[in-house]
Amino acid sequence: MRHRQRTILIIGAGPCGLGAAWRMQELGIDTYEVFEKEKHVGGLSASFLDEHGFTWDIGGHVHFSHYDYFDKLMTMLIPTGDWLQHQRESWIWMMDRFIPYPLQYNIGRLPDKVMLECLAGLLSCSTGNNLSPDATFKDWIIHSFGEGLARYFMIPYNKKVWAYPPEDLDAHWIGERVAVPDVQKIMQNIISGTDDCSWGPNNTFSFPRHGGTGAIWNALAQKLPKEKIHLGAELVTWDSEKKTVRFSNGIERSYDYLISTMPVHELLARDCSRSWNCSQRFLFSASHIIGVGLKGSPPEKLKTKCWMYFPEDDNPFYRVTVFSNYSPGNVPEGDYWSLMGEVSESPKKPVDATTLIQSAIAGFNATRLIEDNAAIVSVWTFRAPYAYPTPFRGRNKIIDPLLAELKKIGVYSRGRFGAWKYEVSNQDHVLMQGVEAVENILFGTPEITLNFPSVVNTQKVR
Repeated sequence: MRHRQRTILIIGAGPCGLGAAWRMQELGIDTYEVFEKEKHVGGLSASFLDEHGFTWDIGGHVHFSHYDYFDKLMTMLIPTGDWLQHQRESWIWMMDRFIPYPLQYNIGRLPDKVMLECLAGLLSCSTGNNLSPDATFKDWIIHSFGEGLARYFMIPYNKKVWAYPPEDLDAHWIGERVAVPDVQKIMQNIISGTDDCSWGPNNTFSFPRHGGTGAIWNALAQKLPKEKIHLGAELVTWDSEKKTVRFSNGIERSYDYLISTMPVHELLARDCSRSWNCSQRFLFSASHIIGVGLKGSPPEKLKTKCWMYFPEDDNPFYRVTVFSNYSPGNVPEGDYWSLMGEVSESPKKPVDATTLIQSAIAGFNATRLIEDNAAIVSVWTFRAPYAYPTPFRGRNKIIDPLLAELKKIGVYSRGRFGAWKYEVSNQDHVLMQGVEAVENILFGTPEITLNFPSVVNTQKVR
């Protein structure tokens, strides 16, 4: 068959690259290879075992899906009995109290004066004009939530998580990522004293019993022929005219098609035959993960919590996960528990790595997550230089033509940083970007995930 002669090289062995390789293998086509710069697979979804026996992820990953294809693959990789099912408990720590997430539906938990200010803002914005087409994320926040919620939570929290001010972000990526308030429902919750915690696509989620999130991607890699995956092989240079690539381990290859999951601007910079017009600086943030393993059991207030958001400045993190609650396999045998904090970094939000552990532990103390430092038996840190692909202003006008131009020369830049589409950058999304790239190359089928985020985020399309 004609398509069997096409050589497809895959850059990166994270969920997107492994998804592309799996689809090739599933179709019985062996003219592919995967090249990964690290010594392990998984990308941002890898997991690590520290010297004290605690397992850590690169941030608070949870497993839910927009695709039946993804669900079936997960069950094939990890048997049903080795998945743990969770009802999400996400909270916000602010004003010296825990408040159920999302805050906009639970403002009755705020101090009366603040609650009334937030409610007044919601009532005001609910009768406002339509948002301008060139609105920023900050504009969208104030338009959708009002001045009160914007001031107390939405703006300070988003500065923390994105590491850029919201006015630097576009407003067209949001979709299912943020709960747009229903004012009538909010007032009913206030009057009845009801907590409303069920919003969101991840209100139930799964997690592997053993090995953290990385267990999934290790299992997928093991389903592929060993000779197809090259670890410790970073792309050094490529020639877009000759269709050749060279890697740090000395391997050189020719290709018909290239599926790249590396950051798109880094890919372009390594093209030795063409200078790409990419003057726009792609905005992104790094993330520091601070894992703390503790002796004993979590305090009563944390025993059922999954993760918590932190908008205030008495701590450095934007989110903390009670990681031992995800699986008992995340801690050593015996009486142990664990917390995992995430701290963002960008040129507009620098982080002093030399004092990070100290400031993180001080933050755990200030928010009363850790009340006795003597219980700490392990501290693990990791810096992900690429964590969040910022949906910067004008992003689509830059990235969409660029991806189209690359595709014309047989290069599919896909994945969290390859396509730079945060709204379709969960693990299920990026695996399907890899699957759909292969299907588009071989059969011409449309790439739904990349091109229609609002469709895949509102209904299961396959």
